Amino acid sequence: MTVAIQVEQLTKHYSGGVKALKGVSFSVQDGDFIALLGPNGAGKSTTIGILCSLVEKNSGDVSVYGYDLVHQRTQVKQHIGLVPQEFNFNNFEKVMDILITQAGYYGITADVAKPRAEHYLKALGLWDKREARAMQLSGGMKRRLMIARALIHDPKILILDEPTAGVDIELRRLMWRFLEEVNASGKTVILTTHYLEEAEQLCRNIIIIDQGEVVVNTDKKSLLASIQTEHYLIDLPEPLTNLPMIDGATITQPDPQTLDIAWPKAQPINQLFAQLSEQGVTVLGLRNKSNRLEELFLDMTKKSSDSATMGEKK
Repeated sequence: MTVAIQVEQLTKHYSGGVKALKGVSFSVQDGDFIALLGPNGAGKSTTIGILCSLVEKNSGDVSVYGYDLVHQRTQVKQHIGLVPQEFNFNNFEKVMDILITQAGYYGITADVAKPRAEHYLKALGLWDKREARAMQLSGGMKRRLMIARALIHDPKILILDEPTAGVDIELRRLMWRFLEEVNASGKTVILTTHYLEEAEQLCRNIIIIDQGEVVVNTDKKSLLASIQTEHYLIDLPEPLTNLPMIDGATITQPDPQTLDIAWPKAQPINQLFAQLSEQGVTVLGLRNKSNRLEELFLDMTKKSSDSATMGEKK
């Protein structure tokens, strides 16, 4: 399989001695859908900035479809479309003109760019706004315009940095479907997000960066399979005065009519219901406390943070 991105021992040090990246290495296969995760300050944005030639690395090697980032920067930039967190287009320019102008930076003529722009504006629900100025768009529309602009030069790789931040649920789902279609068309997609439900829904492989280092790099299926415990919230029809005693479970009570239960994944959940019933507990409703990837993410980054703290103490 073709390697889209190869990163080897990437480092970046900022003034003041801040080590943003400490030897980050990973590869991305052509056509993959990757979630690049990590807490704030972990090094995600620095990594993306280096890939997109917005930040200069201190050391390490980066190649995109075999092109070296340092010596073949133009070819690398041709292959990447970036959707940054901040809106950075001309607010006085019309929507269609923003896309045509962007295409021109890559040597694409207007007669080629216009039908391509029409395709993406229609796919993203912006066609009726093509003559509107950017300042007239809502935040969600501006976010979609950023995606269309990133794709106008037909890059092989689409990188999105928090693309659904601040958008409502309906729009988020629309953007999910669009990104799935983009990936299905053959493009490699890299997504950073704090909505871990989003990563679990869309991505096939997960990279977690913490403290400037890669702490997880695996496929989503294997990562989720490593979960040993499921967390459930159980709604009760009436308050409980005493917590039930369930073999194998850890139970807390966030409020009088809710049980928070950690249940071993290897045991059938029917056993949990049976033991609750034996103790006279009626279950009104059951739901997951959080999505599975969120639990793993919190666990992995906590371990990384604890390890770093131990290293400082030594």
